[in-house]
Amino acid sequence: MKRALGKSGLAVSAMGLGCWAIGGPWTMDNGSQTFQAGWGQVDDAESLRAIQAGLDAGINFFDTAANYGAGHSERILGEALKGRRDQVVIATKFGFLVDEAKRQITAAPEQILANVRADCENSLRRLGTDYIDIYQLHDGNYDMEKAPEVMAVLEQLVSEGKIRWYGWSTDDPQRARLFAAGEHCTSNQFDLNVYRDNPEIRAICAEFNLAGINKSPLNRGILTGKFDAGSSFPADDIRHNISFKEGAGAERLRQLEALRAVLTAKGHTLAQASLAYIWALDERMVPIPGFRSVAQVQENAGAMALGPLSAEQLAEVQAILAEAG
Repeated sequence: MKRALGKSGLAVSAMGLGCWAIGGPWTMDNGSQTFQAGWGQVDDAESLRAIQAGLDAGINFFDTAANYGAGHSERILGEALKGRRDQVVIATKFGFLVDEAKRQITAAPEQILANVRADCENSLRRLGTDYIDIYQLHDGNYDMEKAPEVMAVLEQLVSEGKIRWYGWSTDDPQRARLFAAGEHCTSNQFDLNVYRDNPEIRAICAEFNLAGINKSPLNRGILTGKFDAGSSFPADDIRHNISFKEGAGAERLRQLEALRAVLTAKGHTLAQASLAYIWALDERMVPIPGFRSVAQVQENAGAMALGPLSAEQLAEVQAILAEAG
């Protein structure tokens, strides 16, 4: 299964690999608090094998960010893709201060415009490439009045060959629409999964011929079905505050159990069906499930052979969720 990635026309696999989790532990200082923003410890050798497994399965789209592991994810991805750069599409993100030595990221929106070029050069260095296919603004709430100036710099970077296309990682339709008008804007990245839709941004993608790059397509792993009421996460995992015994976490498990039969009716695992749901919902969407192992990549990639859920399954999933509230 292939997708044309928005107005770029780049042919990408129907799903990509989201490289947040392979960055390992890192901290985020957002101005009001400092917190762990990684997904726990990683095995770099396994990360390399997992990316190779993705390539072997026909995946050619990889999404990362300067934030992930304070550059570590970009470096691992670049190492894995040596000798195969011309076979893949790389998307990365910018907009925060990166301290690679301390593995700390700091939010500094007032410096984004001034740092775009330096951020780009640093990502090129870490990725070991001389161009980025899609360069995405990572601050989803960036000042809309300043955003056109950022777009102007991105257009300059396109003309210089540093980047080919750009996009915004934002869940806000107004911001998505603002960037969408850019000549070389080809995508918008936003949350989309069985539990959460964003029809406004999907409509903007259709109107402006953009691809929707879908972060959290497995709802931080919940839609894989591998968690239960007793599941918990270590302190260096961004999910460590999630409780499955009560609150939103428990409600998600209850909803998933109600959906299990319809999602798996045609041979999909829960993870595969969750990706297939997105393809059935909107053909412009490209989910980017995260991974830390070969097994995870292989299972998710298997969804491409099975294809989208049927229209009947899609409608039944939505009906069950509506009834469950």
